[in-house]
Amino acid sequence: MARLKREELVSAALDLIDEEGGEALTMRSVASRVDRQVSSLYNHVGSRSELIELVRARIVAEIDTSAFAVQPWDAALQAWARSYLTAFAAHPNVIPLLATTPIRDPSTLEMYEIVVAALLDGGWPTRDAVAVMRTVEAHVLGSALDIVAPGDLLVQATVAADLGALRSALDPDHADAYGADRAFRLGLGALMHGLRERHAAIAETSSAAGQPAIAGDPTAAS
Repeated sequence: MARLKREELVSAALDLIDEEGGEALTMRSVASRVDRQVSSLYNHVGSRSELIELVRARIVAEIDTSAFAVQPWDAALQAWARSYLTAFAAHPNVIPLLATTPIRDPSTLEMYEIVVAALLDGGWPTRDAVAVMRTVEAHVLGSALDIVAPGDLLVQATVAADLGALRSALDPDHADAYGADRAFRLGLGALMHGLRERHAAIAETSSAAGQPAIAGDPTAAS
């Protein structure tokens, strides 16, 4: 029997999640997939939690952060969001699992470091940088689930005749306008518009006060 490699375990775990969901991920179920005894898996991973983090690393490896080195914070954030969406839309079943598991994977933390550092360099206050990143991330993950939702999730044919506004908006001739892809792009555009306005307000207030923007956000809402 060929020697088992850690990457094969990660692939088996990801395939299992894709097909059956995160709840199905156990050391026993993965062992069955690679035709090994459960005990042999511990030669490669220490626990289910470690295996989950290896799956996280596999997904994150597909996310491109290169724009942060060459583009302004807002353009880079949009490029990151699009790449992030592509990576997770390919594996939507991992989203509930990874979103409810403490992040320990070094490559994920390194990705966040790149994003946050770029936001700080772009003038965002230290107190806001992670919130900005998470706001974009939340939109991406929700959109990834929306993109893989059933095509008949929300269609005119299932809407009662007395719900005229909704029926009109769901005209099949306009399906491209209200589909998941456009919803993502529309939402990302609106989100970026709001972030740019907030960024400008922070910079203006900080300048008037004679303080660097990264010292804190005097316009922060409660």
